[in-house]
Amino acid sequence: MSPSTYHGGMTETRVHLSKTEPAAYEALDAFSRTVGEICRANGIDDRLRELVMIHCSQLNGCAYCTRAHLDRATKAGIDVDTLTQIPVWRESGVFTERECAALELAEAFTFIHEGGVPVDVYDRVGSVFTEKEYAALSWACVSINAFNRIVVAGRYPVPPRKN
Repeated sequence: MSPSTYHGGMTETRVHLSKTEPAAYEALDAFSRTVGEICRANGIDDRLRELVMIHCSQLNGCAYCTRAHLDRATKAGIDVDTLTQIPVWRESGVFTERECAALELAEAFTFIHEGGVPVDVYDRVGSVFTEKEYAALSWACVSINAFNRIVVAGRYPVPPRKN
């Protein structure tokens, strides 16, 4: 088992799942790439997908994935103001109807243990997205939530930024 440092600056030993069982991690990574292809094929652009990835990661308290997807979001052209508004998307007014629907779906999938995707959320999101778009976004939520659980459980440290 390898040591990991987490937000309190403390070090402890945790199993690093991606290193201990790389075949499982590689399968999840391949799944994630497939989901990305499904998103692109079904009209979910990088901007929308990255907003969902960041929001799920923030809700799960996954600093590692939040950092990774913030970097991808900036490459996709999302500005800093928009990125800082994600946690308060309902109140901010900077997001489109599609983005709001996607962020709401991200919350429902992240908190799936609280009764699934509520009917009102399903209906609202379904009125904005086609069935294919809804499915693509749902798979994106499944994918990032899986990664979040691996990283949070393993307390993977956020690597320092390279200058």
